[in-house]
Amino acid sequence: MSPRERAQALLIDLDGVLRRWDPAPMIAVEVEYGLKPAALLETSMSWDIYRPAVVGEITDAEWMRLVAERLPIEPERAAEAVARWQSYRGEPDPDALAFIREVRAGGRKVGLATNATDRLRPDLEALGLAGEVDVVISSWEQKVHKPAPEFYQRACELIGFAPKHVLFVDDDDRAVRGARAASLPAYRWSGPEHVAYLRKALDLS
Repeated sequence: MSPRERAQALLIDLDGVLRRWDPAPMIAVEVEYGLKPAALLETSMSWDIYRPAVVGEITDAEWMRLVAERLPIEPERAAEAVARWQSYRGEPDPDALAFIREVRAGGRKVGLATNATDRLRPDLEALGLAGEVDVVISSWEQKVHKPAPEFYQRACELIGFAPKHVLFVDDDDRAVRGARAASLPAYRWSGPEHVAYLRKALDLS
């Protein structure tokens, strides 16, 4: 990528990149309530309830009620289990956060581009991340989710640069492929070991 073509802005994903999750709280809830391993996550990611939750058709609370209804335990205990699970909201990934701060210090705009529910902005506030990015592009607010082309188009409009000048970083291969199909240079995040490459892509010294 020549200097003239290098990215002028960064779009970065939340879950799996800027926010990391310790599996221990979920495992503890599943053990306590007699649920099989990964039952909470697998149930919540069922496409027929996950998709409406991330495109603004239902609220996060409604999504979690649907999850509780599908758990194979008594309704009251299911609601308790989901509430206990959801009380843990993850934590910022220090390496990703340091990279974002470096990018902004270098004069580049940073946008958070994520599939999310209406709980996103309260979560960002609680995690101390709300002021760490210039713009938040939420699938719930935009009514379209990654990897749809419209998501990337809208994200580039909101951050103010043409797709070829917006570097997209995500931990999900589908999202990365979708970004590339939408003409964004895109990179799959697997940890901080490739930050040097990303710095070059953004023309940071």
